[in-house]
Amino acid sequence: MEIFKYMEKYDYEQLVFCQDRTSGLKAIIAIHDTTLGPALGGVRMWPYATEEQAIEDALRLARGMTYKNAAAGLNLGGGKTVIIGDPFQDKNEEMFRALGRFIQGLNGRYITAEDVGTTVSDMDLIHEETNYVTGISPTFGSSGNPSPVTAYGVYLGMKASVKEAFGTDSLQGIKVAIQGLGNVAYALCDYLHRDGAILIVTDINKKAVDRVVNDFGATSIEPNDIYKQEADVFSPCALGAIINDVTIPQLKAKVIAGSANNQLKESRHGNIIHEMGIVYAPDYVINAGGVINVADELYGYNRERAMKRVETIYDSLTKIFEISKEENIPTYLAANRLAENRIQRVAKSRKQFLQNDKNILNGR
Repeated sequence: MEIFKYMEKYDYEQLVFCQDRTSGLKAIIAIHDTTLGPALGGVRMWPYATEEQAIEDALRLARGMTYKNAAAGLNLGGGKTVIIGDPFQDKNEEMFRALGRFIQGLNGRYITAEDVGTTVSDMDLIHEETNYVTGISPTFGSSGNPSPVTAYGVYLGMKASVKEAFGTDSLQGIKVAIQGLGNVAYALCDYLHRDGAILIVTDINKKAVDRVVNDFGATSIEPNDIYKQEADVFSPCALGAIINDVTIPQLKAKVIAGSANNQLKESRHGNIIHEMGIVYAPDYVINAGGVINVADELYGYNRERAMKRVETIYDSLTKIFEISKEENIPTYLAANRLAENRIQRVAKSRKQFLQNDKNILNGR
């Protein structure tokens, strides 16, 4: 991998390698863009097979956070940390405290939070060394686990998507096929069940499936059968790259709306489902509730304020669907355009401000 060529192609700002021999920490911090403000993105811990895979994941996820934060209207850029290691075997206190010191050394350019493989407790350990961390325990005046808020945003985004497809945002009687039943998906099932949706669910974890079946009267199916269900909505809430050449021909749903990151395996798959007339809620827009929630901590956490901001996900998706129709472009491109335009406007404004300041100093 030619790192500088990759960084130049997508205009990354910084890549930081962090090593602590005592704790076994091997981490990579990627900062993509700070035009809108400090980079915000979580810490992912995963047993990557190679260092190159870890680097690529950090870079890809950091860029995704730039778009997510911009589309959510946050004054934050995009960044990400990945730790190479098994989250079930390799964690220790010293590891996260060491990472906290590295983050502190970036002097506010990057703010972290939890992600796949990390927890609120891990964030508390990072907080021992730096204030540039969100999603810590409520005892520290924070918001805690962001999963329920992410689920609320996905629920609202699904309502907006259903309205686009069927003319009403009522979920009464709507069949939703949900792939993956982690913390976010369980809370999503609760919202959907209360609204009278019919749930079809799957997960490789049988206990998670049984819980949802018992609590919400869902119908369970085998993992490989989820795509071909006669459902109104397909809701991917687990793996990325799940919209691909193999799964698309099986889909019968008119809406794709779920919490999983990076749902399109390739951009062309977004083009294909657009041509099929499927309403696709771009993942980084619909699943932004969690990051909106933890970002509110930067101002002194206020749950009511945070939830009102999460509710704008409905309006953001409605606008994206309008752009998609008006310009006849896939919704993922419409979402990208929305995010990129905001970044460009701020960059242009900042450039003009600096030029005016320079002119004043030069007596013009």
